[in-house]
Amino acid sequence: MRHLPMRVPRVIGRRALGALTTALLTTGGLAVSAQAVPAAAPDPAPASSGHEQLALTPPMGFNNWNSTHCRDEFNESMVKGIADLFVERGLKDAGYEYVNLDDCWALPERDADGRLVPDPKRFPNGIEAVADYVHSKGLKFGIYTSAGTKTCSSIGFPGALGHEYSDARQFADWGVDYLKYDNCNNQGVDAKQRYTTMRDALAATGRPIVYSICEWGENKPWEWAGDLGQLWRTTGDINDSWGSMSSIMKSNLELAEYARPGGWNDPDMLEVGNGGMTDTEYRTHFSMWSIMAAPLLIGTDLRTAPESAFEILTNDEVIAVDQDPLGKQGEVVSSEGGRWVVSKELADGSRAVALFNEGSRAQRIETTAKAVGLPKSRGYTMRDLWKHSDTNTTGRIAATVPAHGTVLVRVHADRKWAQYPPAVDVHAGGDTVTEAGRTVRITSEATDLGGTAAHSVSVALTGPDGWRVTPRSATSARALKPGATLATDWDVVVPAGTSTGDRILTLTARHRTHSGSWLTSTAPFTVRVGVPLPAGESALSDADPLSATNGWGPVERDQSVGERGAGDGNPITIGGTTFAKGLGVHASSSVEYYLGGTCGKVTAQVGVDDESGDKGTVAFEVWADETRAASTGTLTNADPARAVSADVSGADIVRLVVTDAGDGSGYDHADWADLRVTCT
Repeated sequence: MRHLPMRVPRVIGRRALGALTTALLTTGGLAVSAQAVPAAAPDPAPASSGHEQLALTPPMGFNNWNSTHCRDEFNESMVKGIADLFVERGLKDAGYEYVNLDDCWALPERDADGRLVPDPKRFPNGIEAVADYVHSKGLKFGIYTSAGTKTCSSIGFPGALGHEYSDARQFADWGVDYLKYDNCNNQGVDAKQRYTTMRDALAATGRPIVYSICEWGENKPWEWAGDLGQLWRTTGDINDSWGSMSSIMKSNLELAEYARPGGWNDPDMLEVGNGGMTDTEYRTHFSMWSIMAAPLLIGTDLRTAPESAFEILTNDEVIAVDQDPLGKQGEVVSSEGGRWVVSKELADGSRAVALFNEGSRAQRIETTAKAVGLPKSRGYTMRDLWKHSDTNTTGRIAATVPAHGTVLVRVHADRKWAQYPPAVDVHAGGDTVTEAGRTVRITSEATDLGGTAAHSVSVALTGPDGWRVTPRSATSARALKPGATLATDWDVVVPAGTSTGDRILTLTARHRTHSGSWLTSTAPFTVRVGVPLPAGESALSDADPLSATNGWGPVERDQSVGERGAGDGNPITIGGTTFAKGLGVHASSSVEYYLGGTCGKVTAQVGVDDESGDKGTVAFEVWADETRAASTGTLTNADPARAVSADVSGADIVRLVVTDAGDGSGYDHADWADLRVTCT
């Protein structure tokens, strides 16, 4: 079995390495107590008078870790190249200013005088020369170290614990403008004490340095770090996956009350462009970080990033939401059924509103101007920040949002709202489940949400190649009055031989504005195509799922989750027992299978996979359509495999869910072992 910390995201590795280092230091004659760590500091200095003037809006910039880790491409040439691209590709003009180094920039040992030594291979001209280059571009420069004896890299570079004042002095002398201060190998020294010491050391240099407290949210830094630094990590490390990003987002959304100018909740860096998510998911990532007033630190090697990443990262209207000077973090208005509404108050009195779809299929999400905090008005102007278009509404804010997507609008009461065309909401009925060769009836609606009429309205529904879509009622109307709806019935024929899975149809509505121009609105609609399972008892892992989402990496068949590519797991093993069949997942996870109403029972042996070591807490649930048919409660690595049996009689779909049991998803490798279904 491969050693887990080498296979999991950095948050797991960091904590595992921290624990391992502590263990090594307390055995074999290497004991180091918290009291034994030298202070190596003069009397503590108060925070500088300029402390409150730093980071009055969330910091924007770049950090190399997500794209390079400690690989050779992290070097002076790369850092200078990023600075060049900030200028050449408009990132500087968009507000990005910090070019920050992460771990691995130093040699593993200090010099004879106890000073940090830049790696001469990576940085042959030293750190000061790189900082000077960054500054010459009109940008700012940042660096990294840890509040421990070693940093978080597996190599273990020198940390600042016991060297805070001398290290801070070096950073200031090099021209550092930003310090990310990590949490590994801290020897059990009180968190607030560790971070206070470095705060005082930075203040003693007299140089204004933005202080990023990377404590992973372990000791609720949002409650105390505002007195020390300008931003504080609220969660473990992010990785380039939907499960990681969305889990971190939801945790950070709970902390809106703690954000303010000069003090920001930090849900970690941006993964936009690294390739592990779709562009739709990256737009959600960027939208939600912005509405949360989060620091926007690009974690992509911009030298090789796709053009779509630049388009997302330089959306100035979305950035303006993040950088709004009022400094408020968006607050959750509702989140029922994975349909999230988040509202952020802005300095001009408007509201940024995110309609975020957590689900794996398109959903219609609706709220109102009153619910998001706007005053009563005859009409409102609504600006779509991704489409860059304006419409009017009498108060309803609605959209059909694609799976894992976000619609981000800016809404304000406006006496001139009627000069804009009305918002037209287009959607079709709920999810349709069927089989190949069948015809299904779908009803679509186009509704005028505005206070003025929509003229010459028409709708069209298109399916994948080979699908036949036929309208069975009117597809056009000369005009829709405010609040009126054009409803259209459609017959959709699913071609014979279509395989299991979700298929997306597109509903399009066009209407003419009072100025004679045309506006187009589109909405996705999901048809779920299933293939009946064989009669008798069979292994579900032999069937193709309707859909599968996973915390890290793909869901694995008949092996544990590998977190990276398909097929890189181990044998499924729970409590020392190995199972030949089943699914390997990582919380949070959901896997769906089509039953078609012909199956009666699903059974499994479930638990935390042994490869998680002494970590991992998860909970398993079996859902028959919208009914929870079985659940385990919290299971840990100490629990043997738990038998699960669920009655799924008459259900069209069974959904297998694994949650993180409410404590974050680190180490949560979970197994649906010996997963079987009985059908007629």
